[in-house]
Amino acid sequence: MISLKRNSKGELVEATGYRSRNIYDPMQTGKFRLSRSKFSDFLQCRRCFYLDRVCGLTSPGLPSWSLNQATDDLLKREFDQNRMTKTPHRMFEKFGLTNVIPYQHQDMDKWRDATHHGLEFDYPGSNLTLTGGIDDLWFDQNTEEVIVVDYKSQANNIPVQAEAYLETWHHQGYKTQLDFYAYLLHNMGYQVAPYGYFYVCNADKSATGFHGKLLFEEVLVPYKWNIDWISSHIDLLLDVLKADVLPESNPSCENCAYAYQRNRLEIK
Repeated sequence: MISLKRNSKGELVEATGYRSRNIYDPMQTGKFRLSRSKFSDFLQCRRCFYLDRVCGLTSPGLPSWSLNQATDDLLKREFDQNRMTKTPHRMFEKFGLTNVIPYQHQDMDKWRDATHHGLEFDYPGSNLTLTGGIDDLWFDQNTEEVIVVDYKSQANNIPVQAEAYLETWHHQGYKTQLDFYAYLLHNMGYQVAPYGYFYVCNADKSATGFHGKLLFEEVLVPYKWNIDWISSHIDLLLDVLKADVLPESNPSCENCAYAYQRNRLEIK
């Protein structure tokens, strides 16, 4: 896909390939915000992460997933209705969550705002502020623990099986996502339930036609998160940020492969 740079009015503007903000400087005195998605970038390819956060290279833009976002927004509105009334959501009894209600907190809207706020944790001994915008939090009234929740939308002919959902290779990043949110909440001082959930909405493609609507199968997929590995990887990430040489690339990184091959052609 070829991406063209546009301003907020939709007008074509020069694409420089660089940005001037959110660039890491080891000598800076202020906090440097690092999002969950950038942490995932680090796990995938350290060279691309370094070029982005330290050198200020801007990756080509990606299209927004407006249908997925619409599903997320509608689910948030639905859960907020139960949040206001302190009542269980319609899905809870079906999946045996008899003691669970949506979590109430004055900062919920901030925590769900990944662009400007999100969950925040200042990593000890560094200038990093780790952030992550959650989809939702639920509350176990028996244990008084918060439950991390992430919404997922898809369209697959195969019905969602909770046992197999997280076994496919393209869902491995989902585990990292929930691990990271649990890590932030834990370090913010919250008691976090050992299991989080993916609220999976699977569009039915077997219908006779569109007829102006999509029907979704809804399934809660439990996941026992693990945060033991995260701090060691944050330490490695800090080492990469402070390095004065480019890190090695991931041999499977298509961005690095494209840059290498294009450079070879342009040198000839």
